[in-house]
Amino acid sequence: MAKVLVVADIKEGVLKGSTVELLSKARAMGAEAAVVAIGSNIESLVPTLVEAGSDTQYIADDPGLALFSAGPFASCVVDAAKQSGADLVWFGFSEGGKAVAPRVAAQLDAACASEITDVTLEGGCIEIVRPAITNKVMQRVKVNTPRLAAVVRAGAFEATEGIGGTENVVKLTPPAPDLRAVIKELVSDASGDIDLTDADVVVSVGRGAKNQAGVDLVKELANDLNAGFGASRAMVDGGFLAHNKQVGQTGKIVAPSLYIAVGISGAIQHLAGMTGSKVILAVNKDPEAPIFNVADYGIVGDLFEVVPILREEIQKVRS
Repeated sequence: MAKVLVVADIKEGVLKGSTVELLSKARAMGAEAAVVAIGSNIESLVPTLVEAGSDTQYIADDPGLALFSAGPFASCVVDAAKQSGADLVWFGFSEGGKAVAPRVAAQLDAACASEITDVTLEGGCIEIVRPAITNKVMQRVKVNTPRLAAVVRAGAFEATEGIGGTENVVKLTPPAPDLRAVIKELVSDASGDIDLTDADVVVSVGRGAKNQAGVDLVKELANDLNAGFGASRAMVDGGFLAHNKQVGQTGKIVAPSLYIAVGISGAIQHLAGMTGSKVILAVNKDPEAPIFNVADYGIVGDLFEVVPILREEIQKVRS
């Protein structure tokens, strides 16, 4: 039986949904599912980790791990992987996961892959599926090592509620501090906006908004839906929004339950960042816009006319 170790994605003491998705996939494969949680004051998350489907919970809880640092975090994951005998070490799609996965792979003498969308075990061999050439093709790759450390693309696996696991807590010894890199300051987004990677609904604006008034109009739609607010690269390059709002190949990869693209034509670089969304609604005045090829629902029209109607209907439903 294969053994999977999922690295818990914890933000400000809260377990992110990607961890549940990864544990659900491990259980669906019939694998032994373990999880490693790293941070400070996180033992209270153990019941949540059990409920998510893990049968062993490796906990690295120490004040020195309160802030992310790739070296010490990698040491904790390697410790858990060796103790569990994991064949597969999975990270959720985050900046931290992308930083730690190669370090873990090197220390375990394992293969390393990023943005995988599926994994299978055939005849004792690991095979993965991952996009390439800006999502133009999907590669099926055979892994020629017995171990694999992989970052899973956002939304690639479905979360299954109520799986449940077994509580079996193993406390890890905190690693020595990484003296080669010391965190001096942590700067966070002070805008108060919902993080795009955490949002269940994302509204993104493109060059069809034309100007700041158009951007503000679409932002009000996002506020109505309590949604994350994103943008195409054109709007970021134009100075309308900061880079942390960019959705696409060189920005954030999102996979919300609902993605609303307003005034976005659908360049392949943008599609690479949002095609994992469960439902996609596109608003564009060009009926031939590529965004309609991936949209579940499309509205052909000028966003300055369509968005006020959408907002009005949302208000009716809520009232």
